[in-house]
Amino acid sequence: MELVACDSTNPQLVPGGAGEGAAAGIVARRLDAAGLDVEIADVLPGRPNVVGRLRGTGGGPSLMLCGHLDVVAADAEGFRPTIRDGRLHGRGTSDMKGGLAAAIVAAERIAAGPPLAGDLLVAAVIDEEWVSAGAEALARSHRADAAILPEQSDLEVIVEHGGFAWFEVESRGREAAGIDPEAAVDAIALALPFLDGVVALDRELATRPTPEYGRPSIHISTVAGGTQYPAYPDSLLVGIERCTIPGEPVAQAVAEIDELLGLARAADPRFDAEVRMIVGREPVQLDADHPLVRALDAAVAARLGRTARHLGDMGWMDSGVLVEAGIPCAVFGPTGGGHHTAAEWVDVPSLAECADVLEAAARAFCR
Repeated sequence: MELVACDSTNPQLVPGGAGEGAAAGIVARRLDAAGLDVEIADVLPGRPNVVGRLRGTGGGPSLMLCGHLDVVAADAEGFRPTIRDGRLHGRGTSDMKGGLAAAIVAAERIAAGPPLAGDLLVAAVIDEEWVSAGAEALARSHRADAAILPEQSDLEVIVEHGGFAWFEVESRGREAAGIDPEAAVDAIALALPFLDGVVALDRELATRPTPEYGRPSIHISTVAGGTQYPAYPDSLLVGIERCTIPGEPVAQAVAEIDELLGLARAADPRFDAEVRMIVGREPVQLDADHPLVRALDAAVAARLGRTARHLGDMGWMDSGVLVEAGIPCAVFGPTGGGHHTAAEWVDVPSLAECADVLEAAARAFCR
């Protein structure tokens, strides 16, 4: 509740947003009090990552528990956490301060008990809701043999998840008065075949559903063009998001956009456009027989009394950055919902269960 009450709105999403500094301080104080060696380092001005290390006795593999500090925008009520009917409501409860809190509590319990053989790291990073600058900095500065990301997973083990690519396409024309069409090159009209192509591609992607994810998709996210009614527009700026599943690399998304631009050029040679990829993240797959997954499976069986399910998730997470850096990563977190809405919540009993499983999995993996 202390973390949720701390406004850590990502300033890349909301100009003037509070940023993660104050929340980082909360995490650092908890980890320091538990006896972990704590590092605080700015990734962006006033926006630090926090990493606590509980040193093992040696000879065992190291494990990282990694969560993000930033949240999307909310009104003032969103930062007043309340419990109703066993659910904690507020911004970031599920995405993902609940899971981060569970990881911290698990580390506190481990620090108070018999030492592990391998090191345990607890990382709280910035900027997951934008371009994962915090996870990228973490992957450069710290290594571990494996990682668990305690994002909301309804207490199931997520071993693979989708990726995404964001594109910005600018169609360029020539402005002229509305009464002078011969002098104009209409940037919006010339881009219509490209926009139609995006819609058609999404219809085709809808024919590729998978039982794990639903389906891949592409959509037009933002559109901006023209300056006034009595003039032909000289530019159109379009934002595109392509959501991918395992087996669809970012290179495929790039090729699809290039093909759609080619269709627009074929329709009218005056079409002149530039495409920029804002960010691209690959889908992630982890071997279900990996020692980390086996440790999580055993922990779920021991602490929850049931068999863990291995699932895929459509949404991209910071685990993708860790995997690309060579740190195998599984996702295990509490039960919740309402991400990025005023109805966001996390189930309170599941927070305790999540901490139990993370503690047991860490003890098993770092033996």
